[in-house]
Amino acid sequence: MSRALPKYDRRRVAVIGGAAAVVLSGAVVAGSALAGTPGGNGGAANARTLAAPGTITCPDVASRLPAVPASAKAEVDRNLTLLQTQIQEANTRLAGTVGQGGPDFVNNAILGPLKDKRASTIDRIAIAIGRTSTKPTGLDTLAACTLNTGGAAGNGNGSGSGSGNNGQASGNDGAQAGGATAAGTITCPDVASRLPAVPASAKAEVDRNLTLLQTQLQEANTRLARTVGQGGPDFVNNAILGPLKDKRASTIDRIAIAIGRTSTKPTGLDTLAACTLTK
Repeated sequence: MSRALPKYDRRRVAVIGGAAAVVLSGAVVAGSALAGTPGGNGGAANARTLAAPGTITCPDVASRLPAVPASAKAEVDRNLTLLQTQIQEANTRLAGTVGQGGPDFVNNAILGPLKDKRASTIDRIAIAIGRTSTKPTGLDTLAACTLNTGGAAGNGNGSGSGSGNNGQASGNDGAQAGGATAAGTITCPDVASRLPAVPASAKAEVDRNLTLLQTQLQEANTRLARTVGQGGPDFVNNAILGPLKDKRASTIDRIAIAIGRTSTKPTGLDTLAACTLTK
């Protein structure tokens, strides 16, 4: 048979029970907060992906020109060189602005201005030829360029896995790799401007190899963008610049041989084979 507690004891039990309830409630709230709040490292583990910038590719102008009068050759060569410089500058800006702007940033800030510059330069080429020969038409269709995207994505924050110092180190290593997505641009000496007068019989072959030089450069820039962060410090020299130099040397030699069949074979062009990486 149960015995009722005195009033004093009932108050004591109520106080103790209330305190226990407060403690339990606090534990539940704390547990809920811990369960619902992501840890600092977990938040940092949300990786930000930056795509490799790709390479801007433009139609070749030199191969679309008619026979260039001797009086216009210097001006035409100067503007052909300027067209290459414009592409290289656009690729440099492309690599340096990875992740900036909205979806139309590349079109509005890089491809659009490049098209305008090329249109003016191409028009100067046509005018120079037209002073002493028939002015070529339709070259304005060669002004617009395109972006060839490609490459493995760079992981901005790394895996974020691990705990304590190990997890932090993993995140920092990933951030360094992601920050290297600005690949830079490969720049090569201009060959067209260093050539003597090209005999009519050699023009088609020379133009074809000049176009090939541009293609080789574009392919090297594409590979540069796609291999960001790969290999050691000598990777670019051994895997990209070295093979590019060999290809250019063979192509330049074919140009010299073509000219030499019916005219004096140019010398010293082999010094134009080596290219450099501009960050």
